[in-house]
Formats: sequence, C-alpha cells, structure tokens
Amino acid sequence: MTDLTHTPDWVKNAIFYQIFPDRFAKSKNVEKPEHLEPWSLPVTQHGFKGGDLLGVCEHLDYLQDLGVTALYFNPIFASAANHRYHTFDYYQVDPILGGNTAYFTLLEEVHRRGMYLILDGVFNHASRGFFQFHHILENGEKSPYRDWFTVYGYPLNAYHDKPNYSAWWNMPALPQFNTDNPRVREFLFGIARYWIEQGADGWRLDVPFEIKDPEFWRKFRVITKEANPDAYLVGEIPSEAQEWLQGDMFDAVMNYQFTAACVGFFGKGSRDDGLISGMMGLPEIPELDASGFAQRTRQLLEIYPRQNALAQLNLLDSHDMPRFLSMVRGKKDAFRLASLFQMTYPGAPCIYYGDEIGLMGGRDPDCRAPFPWDEAVWDHDLRNAIRTYTHLRLKHPVLRAGEFEPVFAQEACLAYLRHLDGEQLFVLLNTGNSTWDLNVPVEKWFANAVEFEDLLGGEGAVIEEGHLRKGQLPPWQGAVLKPIS
Repeated sequence: MTDLTHTPDWVKNAIFYQIFPDRFAKSKNVEKPEHLEPWSLPVTQHGFKGGDLLGVCEHLDYLQDLGVTALYFNPIFASAANHRYHTFDYYQVDPILGGNTAYFTLLEEVHRRGMYLILDGVFNHASRGFFQFHHILENGEKSPYRDWFTVYGYPLNAYHDKPNYSAWWNMPALPQFNTDNPRVREFLFGIARYWIEQGADGWRLDVPFEIKDPEFWRKFRVITKEANPDAYLVGEIPSEAQEWLQGDMFDAVMNYQFTAACVGFFGKGSRDDGLISGMMGLPEIPELDASGFAQRTRQLLEIYPRQNALAQLNLLDSHDMPRFLSMVRGKKDAFRLASLFQMTYPGAPCIYYGDEIGLMGGRDPDCRAPFPWDEAVWDHDLRNAIRTYTHLRLKHPVLRAGEFEPVFAQEACLAYLRHLDGEQLFVLLNTGNSTWDLNVPVEKWFANAVEFEDLLGGEGAVIEEGHLRKGQLPPWQGAVLKPIS
C-alpha cells in the first residue's frame, strides 16, 4: 500500500452518526435568544429550534449505546441560516450552538470516549454576512476585497432580483469564492488547517465539484494531512467518483450511489416515486432484484481502490433528501433490512439522526425535524434491531474489512459471504413476501456437515451436498450465519 492509497484506519472501523445541530438536542446550559420555534411543533424552512453542541454532549451515552463511534456534523460556524451553509465567520462556532466553548467541551468529551468528530466544510461559497463580501457590499469597487468574489458590476445587487456576482445556484445569499485568487485559497486552506490542528478528525466537503480546479483539492489534502495524517476527507459527490478517489484528493465520498441501490432493492413494491424522483440530482432510480443489487453493490467496491472503498461513507439518507423510511412509505421492514445490509457491507456506515427510532420526513425541511426525546414516541423495536446490527459490526472485524462476495441472488433473496483471516460470515436477506427455504450452493467455501448459528437469534443451518440447507428465512427477515466450530 502506498501513501497515495492510504485512508485512515479509524474510519474503516467507524460507525458514523450525522447530526443536524439545530435539531438534535437542546441543553439548558446554553443561553439562547428569544423567538425560537417550539421543539415539538412542525419545522419551517427558515425557523430555528435552538439545538446546540452541549445538547449533543449530554446525549453521548445514548449514541455510544447505539453503537456510534464517530459524529458527522452539518455546519456549525456562525451563520444566519438554520442549516448554517451561509457562513459568516469560519473561526467562530455559532453562538446559538454554544460558541467555541461548547464546541471544545464537546470535542474533548468525544475524544475522551475514544470517539471521532468531523466537520462540514463549506468552501465554495460564503454568505452576505461574510466580512470580505460585506466589505464589498458597503464599499463597492473601492473595497480591497473586491477580487475575493467574481463581481460583474457595482453596486452589488445582493437582495433583489438576480445577483450581479457569481453565486451558488444564482442565489444572492450564497456568493461564490473566487478560488483562483491565491489569497482566497490561503484563507480557505488556513481554515482547513486550523480546525484540524484544534482536534477535529476530518472534513466533509460540501459541493466540491463546484470548485473546478482539481489542484485546489490536491493542495487542500496536503494541508490537512500535514496537520493530521489520519484526518478524514469525504466529499459530497453524488455520482460515481473515480477521479476524486485516486489518493490525491479525498479519502471517500458520501456514497449516494449506495443509497440509490438500496432504495432500488429494499424499496421495491413500497417506494414513493414522487419523493424519490430527482434525489440528489441522480437519474431515475430503477427497481432492482437481488441479482441486480448484488451486481451493483459489488461494482461499487470494484471501481475504487480498496482503501477508498473501505472508507466510503455509506448512507441510507441525509439532510439533503427524504428519509429512507418515508421513501418506502413507512415500511419499517424495508428500512430495517436496508440497515442490516448497511452494517454488513464494506465501508463506513452513517446513520442519519433519528432514523433509528423511526423518524420520518419528506423533502427539506421535513427531513430535518427535531429529535423527539420523549421515548414514548420511539419505535423501540426498530432501535433495538439497529443497535443489534451496529454492535455486531463492532464485534466482528470481518464485517468491517472482510471481502464481500455475493453467493446467491435470485428474485428477492440475497446471500453474500464476508471473509477475513479465517473468519467467515454468511449474510442472508429475504426481501420477499414468501418464506425462503434455504438451498444455497456453498461448496466453494465449506465442507458438508458444517453447522451454522444465526447471530441474530434466528434458525441455524447446515451444509448438505454442498448446499446451505435445513433452514428457513421468513419474509422480510435477515440472518447472519456463523460456522459453529
């Protein structure tokens, strides 16, 4: 393995949990402004609920019990938007979140527990409140910062009609940096370096494809890896990302191609095509049978160097799309089996906050609802199932770093082998409405008479005539079979 293909080992062993800071938890120890929206009322596009970082700190026990080992935060820096992608100050954590003091308190406790934390880096665009842009807004062409952005005329038209400067999606609230300017680059690289030196464990990078010069991201990697060679760099690239994962830019991407495959397979028969259409700008997502799903998920491992494949951020949903449970019209069996696959597939799984208790939500802002801390409204069966899957992954290295080999894929039934250094586990998934009478050819891997136990507590199986037999898998159930020594 060369330096070019190295990715952080901790990532390959991690289970991530994505937190939208305004909506996860609110501490009584963070002073808040008035006029926050009540936590229990439906979300609005622009309202603030008042979640904060000390609230996260106070619920780390909950997250660790769930099996979480790493946190991925949506932006936390000072901003006038509840999602905080409109950055005012890249060196100040938003005061509504508790400011820098709350952040460093959280970071210290996360690290004390042996957990990790990555931040969301928005380096393509800033906001109208960003100092250098506001300086141009006030001073026009006399501003010494006028070449930090691409301006087409003065005065700036920042609040009415179309902006007369380069803005992301032509939205005046999001002026795009002129990253061809060396001073802008040094400013952005300085931010990247600072927060890694202060202890953050990596960056999730927002819309990196909008910065067209790959040398920007190559230099970004050098800067962050000099600060911490084990810093994790994961880009928001919805498409296949071979050009980004050659060892000179990112360690991984947010694996929306994995998401699409899971929607296509586990969502068949229940998916809401109206919600799914246009998801993350992807083409229409076809329904997949077991064979198509096995082929696609194996392909997603083979198109990348192995080190990058093991570091991929594998998600079922996020803040930018409907929740998986809503995309399958509330069919919890589909979400549960998708989660089992996620936890038994190579790459770092990422749970979007609240999914584990059955939180639903359509398009933005509904997919960003506050976490309900009243346990009476939780789906405890679903949470217990996901907790079982996460702890199974943590217990068995083969599920994190082993080879992935589909061995049977027919209609709704899928079986695949994970193997590593002599440890072997069979994973079986039945996404159909009929019981699966097991008859899976396995003579390549096991001798006759080998018996298996189901680590999920279901019926075991045995090898006869080169086939896995004497077992049944009910509809919409899974099994993780381990040979009995």
